[in-house]
Amino acid sequence: MLNRFFISFIVLSIFLIGWTLPKNDNPYIVVLGIAQDGGAPHAACTKECCINKWDNPKLHNQVSSIGIVDPSTNEVWMIDATPDFSLQLNTLTVDQKRVFKGVFLTHAHIGHYTGLMHLGREVMGAKEIPVYAMPKMEQFLTSNGPWSQLVDLNNIDIKDLQHDTTIELNDNLSITPFIVPHRDEFSETVGYKINGPNKSLIFIPDIDKWEKWSQNIEDVVNDNDFSLLDGTFYDINELPGRDMSKIPHPFIVESIETLDNVNSKSGVHFIHLNHTNPALNRYSDAMKMIKTSGFNIAKRNQKFHL
Repeated sequence: MLNRFFISFIVLSIFLIGWTLPKNDNPYIVVLGIAQDGGAPHAACTKECCINKWDNPKLHNQVSSIGIVDPSTNEVWMIDATPDFSLQLNTLTVDQKRVFKGVFLTHAHIGHYTGLMHLGREVMGAKEIPVYAMPKMEQFLTSNGPWSQLVDLNNIDIKDLQHDTTIELNDNLSITPFIVPHRDEFSETVGYKINGPNKSLIFIPDIDKWEKWSQNIEDVVNDNDFSLLDGTFYDINELPGRDMSKIPHPFIVESIETLDNVNSKSGVHFIHLNHTNPALNRYSDAMKMIKTSGFNIAKRNQKFHL
């Protein structure tokens, strides 16, 4: 009898404590996907890195994207419209009180903008969804079908971005695009800095080698609380038979060496991992090395409170 009373008391106490805790209304970033443009498993891949994932949706890695959420206003934004747009939009707006306020694009490679197709009349038939784009990215969308149809039918409303020019999202949040070096066949490429009331986050899913950038990545990481950085490939041996100089992403092992002296390694999370990247396997030697070095791999649904 005493034990039953004691257990009931503990359960009631936990409930009351949880009920009285203040609600955290601070904005946050949520990771919507961590894979490179083609996702993982990857089309036509029957190698060890993909073969066991095809029949197990729990092992599927959605394409790199993040969401910006402000619980105090119920507003949400997305950075990059990926091939997994429908699933990622549902993650952001599963609470129907949330208002989808738009998409910020990084560049015109297929994993970063093709999800815009879901806004068209064949799917959502959206009305003037703000799509934030740099000048060349805007020109690409307005001059090429089927994307130009989204503009013509007012499914999207393209908003101009400029390098290093801050946009106030609301009283709690601001976002700043900045140009980074990358393969710019159709558009420029940008990363983003998101500022909240207390903390800031850097998002750079695609970039060429760090030394090609005019900014010092160590300084950038030290100036921000969280950094989600290009982790496309783990090392130079990942694609046998390919000339890796033609795919000049910074290898994770290079980034770890470059960032060895930053103030907070734990704030660095690698994202945009190719399907061949061994760090997608949480039990791999690559993952162990990354964690032992003090760094992290981003996880889907992971939150960074700002």
